[in-house]
This record gives sequence, C-alpha cells and structure tokens, in this order.
Amino acid sequence: MVRAYSQEHTYKHPWERVTTASWRKFADPENKRVLSHIRAVDTLNHKLDSSSGKLYTTRAVTIHAPGPWFISKITGQDSCHCVESTVVDAQSRSMQISTRNISLEKFIEVEEKIRYDPHPENPNGWTICRQETSIRIKPLSALASMAEKIEQKCADRFQQNSAKGREVMERMCKYLETESGGISM
Repeated sequence: MVRAYSQEHTYKHPWERVTTASWRKFADPENKRVLSHIRAVDTLNHKLDSSSGKLYTTRAVTIHAPGPWFISKITGQDSCHCVESTVVDAQSRSMQISTRNISLEKFIEVEEKIRYDPHPENPNGWTICRQETSIRIKPLSALASMAEKIEQKCADRFQQNSAKGREVMERMCKYLETESGGISM
C-alpha cells in the first residue's frame, strides 16, 4: 500500500528569497537544532546548462530514521541515505526538488517532491510551495500485519518534519529580508 500526501504553503516572500532560503536552510547553525533529523548534506554534482539557463544539482542527504526500535534491529541502521535532485529555472522562476531514499529500499520507499513557483495572485511578492510525499512500506514477511502501522508512524514523522521545514524556511526568509535591508526582490 502506498500513502500519498500533498500540501501547499504560501510564503509571503518573493521567489528569489524563498529559493535562496531553501539552499541555505541546512547550513544555518540555528536550523540544525530544528532539523536535528538531518545528519549530513553533501553536494555530489551541479551543472549549469548554458543553453537553457537551468541549474541542475544532486545532493546526498543522510537523515536519522527514527521508528520503532525493532525496525532498527531488523535493518541494522538508524540512518537513511537519500538523493536530492534539484532543477532551478531562473528564467521561468521555478525550483523543483525531488528526494528519494536509496538505503532501506527493501523495507520502505519514500519520495518527496517540492516545487516553488511565484504565487499566481502576487507573483513578485509571494511564493507558492507544493509538496507531495509518497510512502510505501514493503511488507516484511514476519511483520506484514504491522506494515500499515509502521507506514502511518512514518507518515506522521514526515508531516512533523515538513512543518519543521516550513518553520525553518520562514525564519531563513526573514533573515534574508533583514540581510538585504528589507528590500523586496
């Protein structure tokens, strides 16, 4: 069974500020406390396509994967490694982030997609963020009856972490606004 979640959030900040905050959110020391489940973020590759003006970036993200204690015992891991692919199209003012796990795949598959675009009602002042997450626990022969409960626990954790991410993004946008002297972009 696959659980899919989607949500929208409007940042009352211009697209340029929100996307800058997205790039900087993991590096800020204050955010490391809020996003304590993020253990490491490393850039693997980045390329600017000069003909299209698009920036392509691939990062490795290591997260603490809390769950029921027995899951760590079964998998032998309390960390999950993910690949984040980002495409920024400055010309159309769009940023798309896709993240999926590459470890623990035989137990769980998680894919998160985030898209930042100028808000249709206020394209120069607000940014709309659309987030979709799909979670699929693969039935474990010994634990098949518990798969749904584990899936729900994972979904709850993703919802909590998503709220933390929005909190961090809002704080980063306000910091960037102050840093630029309050000038709207």
